[in-house]
Amino acid sequence: MSRQPRKILLVAAGTALGLAASLASGVFAQKGTTPDETLPYEQARLLAEVLERVREEYVEPVEDAALIESAVRGMVMNLDPHSQYLDCDEYEEVRISTTGNYSGVGLEVHMGDGEVRVVSAIDSTPAARAGLQSGDVILSIDDTELTDNNYNEAANLMRGKPGTAVRLSVRRDSETEPLTFNLVRNSVQVQSVRHELLTDAVGYIRISHFSETTWKDTRRAVQKLRRAARSELQGLILDLRNNPGGVLDAAVDISDGFLDGGLIVSASGRGPDANFSHLARDGDLLRGARMAVLVNEGSASSAEIVAGALQDNQRAVIVGTRTFGKGSVQTVMPLSSCRAIKLTTSLYYTPDGSSIQGTGITPDLLAERDPALDALASITAHQTDAGAALLQGDSQLRAALEALQDERIVQSMAPD
Repeated sequence: MSRQPRKILLVAAGTALGLAASLASGVFAQKGTTPDETLPYEQARLLAEVLERVREEYVEPVEDAALIESAVRGMVMNLDPHSQYLDCDEYEEVRISTTGNYSGVGLEVHMGDGEVRVVSAIDSTPAARAGLQSGDVILSIDDTELTDNNYNEAANLMRGKPGTAVRLSVRRDSETEPLTFNLVRNSVQVQSVRHELLTDAVGYIRISHFSETTWKDTRRAVQKLRRAARSELQGLILDLRNNPGGVLDAAVDISDGFLDGGLIVSASGRGPDANFSHLARDGDLLRGARMAVLVNEGSASSAEIVAGALQDNQRAVIVGTRTFGKGSVQTVMPLSSCRAIKLTTSLYYTPDGSSIQGTGITPDLLAERDPALDALASITAHQTDAGAALLQGDSQLRAALEALQDERIVQSMAPD
């Protein structure tokens, strides 16, 4: 699965450094390769010619290493919006983020069609506290305007040392003028799971993203809710709104934790490692108690895997709005000298065989949120209980609780 991409990158780099001398000989095959595995002569020649012209005639000198890195970055970036070349700093950020710790503003973004669109602002991060929302389009970062030529640099521009300031200008559909957000970068210890008891017997778990600790934290949250309930825990609302995804294995573990069997997810790709399926094992954390899952347009990737698994296995009623629609799997492939590429290697499918790439998951119960109405309700309410306060200020959460308590809806989700 990964050998051929690595080989192409290495041959391209060697060709560029060899420049015209190598091209004259036409030798591009390596020992042991077949004709289909060699870099096509004309395409390699084009790459080398362009690099040579830039080296010799560009208005300012450019180092060979910078030219090669730019060529590689463009090669990978143009495959799809999710594939990416990672330099040493970017690779380190990816490795750190899987543990739930990283430095930045806390935005998950989607780069495509020449723009940078916010998927979600992760809970308790500078971006979330400042009020950035799913769907916002980032126009500029500090003094750098994002264009078709540089929008892929947005993630790098938002990174930086903790305590340093960064200014974002964004376009929001509901506003006539761009909005400006002044943020302070932070070393964020992101707690991906939090929980509350909504009623005497119904719990609430919010998963903001999927990291290596998410399954352990979710299991602990269920145990705490069970102890806090005045009787047996009768239901759970799993909130995956504005969850941008994360570690695939964590999503599989979460799904497995609430299922007693059945297919969780399958994936299909070109290489043997890109084809897989995951089945749930016996053992439901909730012991059969009812479930509702909250989703919205900011629920993406691993969040959609969980929602799709619980929906197709008739384990939970899905409430909210259509999800983002990211149905691809990215594999991080280490390269030499601390670098890597993040490459789309598979498309995944929900248990019923559906791909949600570009379409998302449609909830069983559509429920839009009215922020203005919820804000007014929160102001006028006088609740001291955290669970009651959550319900008071969140119309979608109230809809999920009503669905959970409506036996007609829950029974309609049960298998025949």
